[in-house]
Amino acid sequence: MTAVLSGEADIGFMGSESSIYTYNEGATDYVVNFAQLTQRAGNFLVSREPIEDFQWEDLKGSTVLGGRKGGMPQMVFEYILKQHGLDPVSDLSINQNIDFGSTAAAFSEGEADYTVEFEPGATSLESEGKGYVVASLGKDSGYVPYTAYSAKQSFIEEHPDVIQSFTNALQKGMDFVQTHTPGEIAEVIEPQFPETDLDTITTIVTRYYEQNTWKADLIFQEESFELLQDILEEAGELEKRAPYEDIVTTEFAEKAVK
Repeated sequence: MTAVLSGEADIGFMGSESSIYTYNEGATDYVVNFAQLTQRAGNFLVSREPIEDFQWEDLKGSTVLGGRKGGMPQMVFEYILKQHGLDPVSDLSINQNIDFGSTAAAFSEGEADYTVEFEPGATSLESEGKGYVVASLGKDSGYVPYTAYSAKQSFIEEHPDVIQSFTNALQKGMDFVQTHTPGEIAEVIEPQFPETDLDTITTIVTRYYEQNTWKADLIFQEESFELLQDILEEAGELEKRAPYEDIVTTEFAEKAVK
């Protein structure tokens, strides 16, 4: 977001909440989302022991390795807890003192009963026999606009051809995802992950694929935008709601699918 606002970058890829924050801060040339890429949170709840019929209520009295306050992973986690009648403060203990990239290692060394992990952390813990994925935060939080491409209002107005071409290219990627198997997708992206073997990449892609993490189109729907604001409000990070029609344009994504 800083790079886009400063002009260092023309287009940014980030969590959609950033555009809401900057709009509410009064930015005159605010950032507008023009193409939504993912529609599910990408993290998972990992248990120390296998649980066949996990219920979120099972977390009562437990210790969980969570994320930093105000970060989307933590806000989505707390939102799910509240939806299941749990108080994130009094019903369980959430450890937020461990660095984001170190929670899987801490969990494997005996810290906490559960941990909230993105990939490849979740799959790595399972493959090492040190943890078991028991729930998907992406599934249980609903269709959240977790990541989107955005640009300043002025750039979109001055360079609609660039935004359209860029969106068309993204849609081709989404079309590929929709028409190929997780195994085929894994083979294509394998070179980007030299430290991870193909079987692990395939497992990760399959997990994301089966829960519809990637949108079939890039159209940023108002319903998901409002759900995002619900999550921010629940976390106490949003003082006022931002108008969908200002922060989102669907013009380019709609043309890309035609």
